[in-house]
Amino acid sequence: MTITKRIKNDVVIFDVDGEIKRSDITDTTLHDLVRSVLEEGHRFILLNFEKVGFIDSFGVGEILASYISTHNLGGKLKLARISKKLFLIFQVTMLTKVLDIFEDEDAALQSFRD
Repeated sequence: MTITKRIKNDVVIFDVDGEIKRSDITDTTLHDLVRSVLEEGHRFILLNFEKVGFIDSFGVGEILASYISTHNLGGKLKLARISKKLFLIFQVTMLTKVLDIFEDEDAALQSFRD
C-alpha cells in the first residue's frame, strides 16, 4: 500500500493505492498519517480509495480510528471513490451510518463547504 498526500483548498486528500491489511504494515499507518495532519492543524480530511481493492479488519480499524481522531478535534473525515466491494464491507460493519462516503472527489470536496 502506498499513500500520497495532496491539499486542495483546505482539504487534505490521501490517495491510497493497494490493499489495506495488517500484513502491509510499514513504519507509518493510515491513522498515523491522519494524526500527523491533525497535529499540523488541518481539520478536513478526504480518503480517496479509488485504487484500493481490498481491506481487512485491520484496515477498517484504521479508518475508524482516523475518523474518531478527526471527530474528537472537531474535524471531518470523509471517503470518496470506493468500490462496490468495499462499500459492502462498510455496510456490513455499519460504518455507512458513521462515515460520509461519496462516489466522486468533487462531491466530497463540496460537502466540506455545506
